[in-house]
Amino acid sequence: MDKLTEIMANKRREIAPLLRPVFADELAQRHKELPKPPSFAGALKRPDGKLAIIAEIKRRSPSAGAIREGISALEQAKLYQTAGADAISVLTDQKYFGGTIEDLTLVTEFFRGGEPAGAGLSNAPLLPPGHPKAPPCLRKDFMVHPLQVLEARVAGASAILIIVRALTDDEISSLQDAARAARLDVLFEVHNEAEIDRALKHGAKIIGINNRDLATFSIDLAVTERLIAQLPPDTIIVSESGIQTAMDAARVHAAGAHAVLVGEALMKVTSPATLIDAFHAV
Repeated sequence: MDKLTEIMANKRREIAPLLRPVFADELAQRHKELPKPPSFAGALKRPDGKLAIIAEIKRRSPSAGAIREGISALEQAKLYQTAGADAISVLTDQKYFGGTIEDLTLVTEFFRGGEPAGAGLSNAPLLPPGHPKAPPCLRKDFMVHPLQVLEARVAGASAILIIVRALTDDEISSLQDAARAARLDVLFEVHNEAEIDRALKHGAKIIGINNRDLATFSIDLAVTERLIAQLPPDTIIVSESGIQTAMDAARVHAAGAHAVLVGEALMKVTSPATLIDAFHAV
């Protein structure tokens, strides 16, 4: 059993006691009741043509082991925000990555100016004067059921992740329909041509090319270079995994990526601003 299969099996067991039917009208109603999150898609295609940075909060991973186990998600998000990150990825899987859905809630509440989620607020962003621009947040988790989409919307996410390799077509359709009802963007993660075909069949508009093979954990930036040629010109393209230096970022940007998702490299530095500035400068 490869690691992704193991993780997905654990996730299905983990959420099984919580599952209940979640319908489009419930998701749409929650969207109306909750503050409108900033656009994830809009943050990734910068008008100045520079590479957008999705800065990830990741305490540990199966490939890297412990990175920064005790870090506060909120404090890390503040560093990313002031450093100029275009979006933030919050890992909410506990067993393998050390994250929680509460991490996401804390971060998005801070970006709204400290107001609690679901407190009868209007649909307008709630940023007090002088508050730094609020970056959109991606709920990074192993999504299998619309209930997780509802959790993401209540927690203030702007987008969810769909890992194409990990799901059946019916599961992808169910998650995408739920995200559409909740007005969340979807980042479709792929690693090869067959997964691109499946993502496009489902109408994917934002595609993350994972340079890491989730079966072997090997990383090759050439995966981004090869797969970008298979994507329609209007696709928003994110290169994921293996982006450690400005040279790496420049390489995938030159290949056509609009954004990079960077976790480990940013979590390991004391001041992520220097690295984010270097990525923006490529």
